[in-house]
Amino acid sequence: MADLSINFAGIKSPNPFWVASAPPSNTAYQCHRAFEAGWGGVVWKTIGDPILNVSSRYSSHTINGTRMAGFNNIELISDRSIETNFREIKECAEAWPDRAVIASLMTDTRENWHEMMQRAVDSGAAGVELNFGCPHGMCERGMGSAVGQNPDVMETIVDWVMEVAQLPVIVKLTPNITDVTIPARAAKRAGANAISLINTINSITKVDLDRLIPEPYVDGKSAHGGYCGPAVKPIALNMLENCASDPEVNLPISGIGGISNWRDAAEFIALGSGSVQVCTAIMHYGFRIVEDMIEGLSDYLDSKGMHSITELQGKALKTVDRWENLNLNYKRIAAIDYDSCIGCNLCFVACEDGAHQAIALTDAAARGLGPGRLPGKPIPEIKETECVGCNLCSIVCPVDNCITMVDVDTGKDAMSWKNYQEGLNAGTISKIPAHH
Repeated sequence: MADLSINFAGIKSPNPFWVASAPPSNTAYQCHRAFEAGWGGVVWKTIGDPILNVSSRYSSHTINGTRMAGFNNIELISDRSIETNFREIKECAEAWPDRAVIASLMTDTRENWHEMMQRAVDSGAAGVELNFGCPHGMCERGMGSAVGQNPDVMETIVDWVMEVAQLPVIVKLTPNITDVTIPARAAKRAGANAISLINTINSITKVDLDRLIPEPYVDGKSAHGGYCGPAVKPIALNMLENCASDPEVNLPISGIGGISNWRDAAEFIALGSGSVQVCTAIMHYGFRIVEDMIEGLSDYLDSKGMHSITELQGKALKTVDRWENLNLNYKRIAAIDYDSCIGCNLCFVACEDGAHQAIALTDAAARGLGPGRLPGKPIPEIKETECVGCNLCSIVCPVDNCITMVDVDTGKDAMSWKNYQEGLNAGTISKIPAHH
């Protein structure tokens, strides 16, 4: 059985699954419940001067009946006292010495950062996460993403923290920025031990069409909030890869953003995460989802002959390249398994109206394409010479593995756009004629 234990920038936990700094990590009660379920770590809900929250606070984006595919909140950091939070962190750290209890901090002046860091040490926390990502409420007070969007300011504050740091320091980055590697490099320059990303994305998820107010609304008004959940996973993976591939960052990364199951976690780890943090899935399904995450990731590693998390970590990074380096002479086309085709013809509609008109409707029996399970109903047939391998048909098909993409030997040597441009300039390649 694979070893799931990690040592993340000096923070040890029995598995890479951490509860993210959010409503599920607000109290000692929740922390105990999380550890009883099997979570390897808890990043405490951000501690700072206690604030007043509003009512209501959450809204969500439903996609084709899937609730909370995207989740929005306008909740701020902890509304409980600094003393209460650190007292409960101490309680949990002492009760669970093999788990990672991490304090999430947010404050303003150099003196206050120093004081908060000392409180974290006194509480027995395994590390601290600096919240420079919150996109609402706190940024209006000069904290949260207001810091994360200003690398110079962030570097100064991280430098203040590192002056007194006795624990591993993780800098949490905002995604509400053009290039996430710029603040990541600033964190590195200031001496941070690790980074975590992504925090939530600025959003408005819906408008109540009766009241004509966005959700959630507060006494007739609303505000932009932080977006998370499965819908943000592609954005998180992209920013993770950006930082993990950047030689100037070169820091351990705790991945966050839409992680809902072991497969999501494995993808984050394959792109460089050393630990993964989960929030929305817990709010949707509860702490016990970690049981399937642990079992699934362990089984996956076993199936690949890997014995630890480190053997998977970053293994997909080498396959991500610039578009200009992709092989223009590589080709794939669609292939249909007619034994599983249900004759919905969605692939035809999608290709005809939204892609390359490379699918025809034909009579199955007349063309010998299948067993005639759908008499009198036309079924799709790939026009192999027209298919450009865009993948759209396989994506829209409602039957798993009914449409697959298969390699086609073009008989041509590999050639990238970069090679093509170099050949044009050298006069060794002729200009490719436009497609009509």
